[in-house]
Amino acid sequence: MKKLLVTGSSGFLGYNLCGYAQQTWKVYGTYYNHKLNSDKINYVKVDVTTIDELQIIFKQIKPDAVIHLAAASKPNYCQNNPEDSYKINVTASVNIAKLCADLNIPCVFTSTDLVFDGLNAPYKESDPVSPISYYGEQKIKAEQEMLAIYPKIVICRMPLMFGIPSPYAASFIEFFLKTFRECKKLSLFTDEYRTPVSGLSAAKGLLLALEKCEGEIINLGGKERISRYEFGHLMAEVFNFSQQLITPCLQKDVVMAAPRSPDTSLDSSKGFKLGYEPLSLKEELEQLKNKI
Repeated sequence: MKKLLVTGSSGFLGYNLCGYAQQTWKVYGTYYNHKLNSDKINYVKVDVTTIDELQIIFKQIKPDAVIHLAAASKPNYCQNNPEDSYKINVTASVNIAKLCADLNIPCVFTSTDLVFDGLNAPYKESDPVSPISYYGEQKIKAEQEMLAIYPKIVICRMPLMFGIPSPYAASFIEFFLKTFRECKKLSLFTDEYRTPVSGLSAAKGLLLALEKCEGEIINLGGKERISRYEFGHLMAEVFNFSQQLITPCLQKDVVMAAPRSPDTSLDSSKGFKLGYEPLSLKEELEQLKNKI
């Protein structure tokens, strides 16, 4: 069985990806602070911002492919900690690109829909980037430098994701469910639009990109453009909570460190043609109903 190295394995997406990939790969997952336990996944501690540590891991594991997920993915954190987040989002990515280039092995890097300003959605892979936050800027920098170092890299731009949380990384819908279950009001943006997918659908898309793509950018968004307010109503319907618990609010009325794009919906038709098939949001939520 071929060996797949997944960085950031204890994060939300890493947890979902490792769980799915272990069906067809011998999976090695890196972590820094939070080790997980599994009989089928091999977890290794490494500081991905330090190339010497990564070199040791690469020599020991000899991976056949790499999916690089490790990131400082909270925009507000990046805005408040630009130097620390740069090391994780850019320096670590450059390190991974160099090592994959040395071995000439497939590598997928996860970027974000937040590389766009949200004024010209839906966005195709060929559309010019236009970040408005440090997080978006750092992801673009990583994309550009990785491709310059190793032109075979595949960049996957990811949407808002939800689903089964890892023991150390929550899914945003957990907060929604907690609020519903406590019969409290849930205020959600009516003016922020995304194309969300579940962690499982995202994992399937990443493995598809690893198998079928080389040296390109691919969007892995869902098929439905939806606001957080609309998403909350759909959740309430599927999980049998009162729609009256949801109240509308606007992005501009909530003070955040990082500016937010109003509509970063992705056009993922390129991925759909390759065989990427996320379920409808209602179907995704129904599958999660008894698992979260």
